[in-house]
Amino acid sequence: MVPRFAFICVLSCLAMAGCASKPPSGLEATRTAYVPVAERQSLLGRDQADDRDGEPPFSAFRNAPGRSGSLAGRTLKVSSLSEIRLRDKEVILTFDDGPMPGKTDNILEILDRYGVKATFLMVGQMARSYPAVAARVANHGHSIGGHTYNHANLANAGNSRALTDISTGNAAVARATGTEVGFFRFPYLAQTSALRSAVAERGQVILDVDIDSKDYFTSSPATIAARTMARVRAKRKGIILMHDIHARTVAMLPSLLSQLKEGGYKVVALQYRRSRMPEALVSARNAATKSRQM
Repeated sequence: MVPRFAFICVLSCLAMAGCASKPPSGLEATRTAYVPVAERQSLLGRDQADDRDGEPPFSAFRNAPGRSGSLAGRTLKVSSLSEIRLRDKEVILTFDDGPMPGKTDNILEILDRYGVKATFLMVGQMARSYPAVAARVANHGHSIGGHTYNHANLANAGNSRALTDISTGNAAVARATGTEVGFFRFPYLAQTSALRSAVAERGQVILDVDIDSKDYFTSSPATIAARTMARVRAKRKGIILMHDIHARTVAMLPSLLSQLKEGGYKVVALQYRRSRMPEALVSARNAATKSRQM
């Protein structure tokens, strides 16, 4: 049976540059909804057209010359965001909102060709709709994270509803990938301090964003790669945000990785390490900290 819904995530930051954390409203909000499969095919065709340069065929990556080795950096085993300490010219690749058939597969092929690993923050409903694609991401050795079940803005959802959405999304991703879902990113980066603490207490590593590719804009692949590299050069290190649901992201990724390699950057791989601190101890520690601050 063909899944009834698929996720098309397009963010808009027209009011303020660099505001990827701002949830969409109005017309933009409708573009983040899940749509029936017939409409999805139409939307994907439109997305393809918006990419201008289009998406290279999957076979193009399979037969391309290998470039593995020099771009790959060290592997960090982490149990919290504070343990992600990057050196100068170290970056982490992250992809949100997938998995998406074709596009995610092509991204996996490109990453394999360059010998680097990324972290994929999956939407639960997408993983449920495309479990085989989700499983391939894990089988290729990439880190797996959650991104809620349906990409909701959790900042105004209330703690109980938000935590249920997170748990449901994590469960769907875990079933599809067969792996532990150790990382998490808030959709739109919309969060509260209480939610952030609750997710951390559950043992997940919350990933923030240092370098936003803004690949949700319908820019050309060349523009996205240039914009991302400009930010990389300015920051010199950090976590890069991309999305594996856009053809333009697939098309620009080889250029971005080539420029990173030529610039002497290293792609750091993340591995999840469950915290050895019991959840009750984490809660007690947080309570003690709040008490001292009062």
